[in-house]
Amino acid sequence: MADTISSTPRADGFRMPGEFEPHQGCWMVWPERPDNWRDGARPAQAAFAAVAAAIAEGEPVTVLASGRQFVNARRQLPRHIRVIEATSNDSWCRDIGPSFVSDGKGRLRGIDWGFNAWGGLYYPHDQDELIAAKILEVERVPRYRAPLVLEGGSIHVDGEGTVLTTEECLLNPNRNPHLSRGEIEGYLKDYLNVETVVWLGPGVHQDETDGHIDNLACFVKPGVIALTWTDDTADPQHAISKDAFERLSTAKDARGRPFEVVKLPSPGPLFASADEAAGLDFGGLDDDGALVRGAGHRLAGSYVNFYIGNGIVVMPLLDPRTDDEAREIVARLFPDRRVIAVPGREILLGGGNIHCITQQQPIGRPA
Repeated sequence: MADTISSTPRADGFRMPGEFEPHQGCWMVWPERPDNWRDGARPAQAAFAAVAAAIAEGEPVTVLASGRQFVNARRQLPRHIRVIEATSNDSWCRDIGPSFVSDGKGRLRGIDWGFNAWGGLYYPHDQDELIAAKILEVERVPRYRAPLVLEGGSIHVDGEGTVLTTEECLLNPNRNPHLSRGEIEGYLKDYLNVETVVWLGPGVHQDETDGHIDNLACFVKPGVIALTWTDDTADPQHAISKDAFERLSTAKDARGRPFEVVKLPSPGPLFASADEAAGLDFGGLDDDGALVRGAGHRLAGSYVNFYIGNGIVVMPLLDPRTDDEAREIVARLFPDRRVIAVPGREILLGGGNIHCITQQQPIGRPA
């Protein structure tokens, strides 16, 4: 394993940069799990390859693939995308990969959080628990082992002392039942090196992750937050987004600034079709903990689930009725970046989207 440091990033002067800060590259994990990805994961693999190719227009991309999928991944991905063999249980790199931290001297380290597959959503998850350490080993980046179960999609930082999260996720008893809200805040401050924790309530309606923040709201830059929104008062998402907007409207960041909140339209509502649900294969697996998704279940679609890369933003296309409006808003939010939109439904069918399957590595040298 990479060298493990017994102190904390805060004590050592390291902080988690905002996603909009310069990257050294991006990490992804190749999908193959047949109970999560329909039709032998072939449609999902095409979607992942499109995301990887789009991000590679702005920064280097590395994809981890299992031994049995290495040749297939190498064949589908452009040659300039690096493929490394590594075993995993699934492909949500945001949640199983490390959160990188850096200091003012250009040094880089990584946080390896505890992972329990979103409170036991699937088994086994022992190989996913090792992915963060494997990535840090490949990059020779020293490792902090945080005493907290946390997925990367449950936090969003502004790089200037503020973190966004949701009560639905981080206070869920299926993550850290032995910790109080104050103790969880303490760990966030110690490991992300932040001063202010901004708590929103629930996440996107029927989000399988127990309400990850990266599907609901994200930092565009310090002081500016994109929020998924619907004006339809009959949609359960309306009350969720309204509550988030009200909380953000009265909150301030670590530097005392009020937030500018920009609303992104919610797609849909979107639902899984009978054909899509029929493509899942729950047989032949060595676990009985798979989440069973049936026809007609609502998909937690959100345009906020985009990836901010070097000179680019890669966002999902989810609904022809709202895609253009969402893309125009994202383009206004990032005037200095090129917006690349790729089809996101196949990723959404697995329970997340573009931000969920990526993990940025900030610029820095191992130290």
